[in-house]
Amino acid sequence: MPQHVHQIRISLRDSKPPIWRRVAVPSDITLGQLHEVIQIAMGWTDSHLHHFKLQDKSLINRDPEVIARLTKEGRYDEIFTASRGIRVFVASTTPFGDPTEMDGEDEDAVTLGEVSPKVRSKLIYEYDFGDGWEHIIEVRKIAPGSTKPDEARPRCLAGKMACPPEDCGGIYGYYRMLEIAADPEHEEHEDIVEWLGDDFDSEKFDIDEVNEMLAQWRAS
Repeated sequence: MPQHVHQIRISLRDSKPPIWRRVAVPSDITLGQLHEVIQIAMGWTDSHLHHFKLQDKSLINRDPEVIARLTKEGRYDEIFTASRGIRVFVASTTPFGDPTEMDGEDEDAVTLGEVSPKVRSKLIYEYDFGDGWEHIIEVRKIAPGSTKPDEARPRCLAGKMACPPEDCGGIYGYYRMLEIAADPEHEEHEDIVEWLGDDFDSEKFDIDEVNEMLAQWRAS
């Protein structure tokens, strides 16, 4: 029997107009694999750390004794996640192959279907903690998988707007750069245009290119 397929919308928080992709993936895809799909679909270069965050109210723990113990041990991240009921999923290695020292569950040990089992389930994917690119992942549809192999593999169904360039200062830094690039009178105009590249188009999105890259990723 074909596996189920999640259709998800990946949208970049605070982007206006929205920078988004709609992607179909097998429900049993691991979060580690989903990270790679997001990188390709959005247009990132996988050059920075990332993690997934899931709000799970059943995990909320405000027991004073637990909080006191975690405080004494200096485990402040765990205090935050325990008090708000947040699960964090991290990679075991950095983009450069080194072991990470990040706290959280192994993203390769859990599937999308396990953490987002229902339509409208949401998950946060944050990439590059310096720039802080937060992506909202929302399940739009869950359907039986197709018997056609190509339709049971990750593929991009739609999307709008180009991916911001890496290391541009987050979403607000990106929009400031676009404003300067559009203003020939600005003192930084030439530097920003050179930095972005003459062919950069903030509205361009090539779905065929994305799906070709996803096909290559599946074959690797």
